[in-house]
Amino acid sequence: MFSDPEKNIEQFSLGKGNYVADFGAGSGFYSFSAAEAVGETGKVYSVDVQKDLLQKLKNEAVSSRHLRNIEIIWADFEHLGGTRLRESSIDAVIIANVFFQISEKDNCCLEMRRILKKGGRVLLVDWLSSFGGIGPKPEDVFVPDEARKIFTRHGFIEDREINAGAQHYGIIFRKS
Repeated sequence: MFSDPEKNIEQFSLGKGNYVADFGAGSGFYSFSAAEAVGETGKVYSVDVQKDLLQKLKNEAVSSRHLRNIEIIWADFEHLGGTRLRESSIDAVIIANVFFQISEKDNCCLEMRRILKKGGRVLLVDWLSSFGGIGPKPEDVFVPDEARKIFTRHGFIEDREINAGAQHYGIIFRKS
């Protein structure tokens, strides 16, 4: 794997009892790491549009990893209100390796802003480039400067960068 979810979550510094939304949860690697970080008093909402991946994620969380603090949500986070999570109810959002695929990036940012508490944070991890069939097509790469522009436009402040691996970048944004 090019980017290590455990290391990235560790750098994100989630606290025990935090409520986290994992946008584009996919196979659940970030959800699993976040669920361990927030502990039994916290909760991770694994959000994805692919029902089969979500069910597989839930099964692995419970049967293999014994994590009972993950809730799956079949939803489209490219629409305002699409996650159906309560406004200002989430401490942190993770969006890893999917932002380049999103066609409605503005709506996605607005949905993150809607569900985040004041001062809530976003961990954005995405590809720096295209790597010979791994990752996005060259024309789909969403570079860090573009990420900064879109998040700033929607009321986020850059907190800091993290080391997300050789082929990825990681930026933590905070809701202002």
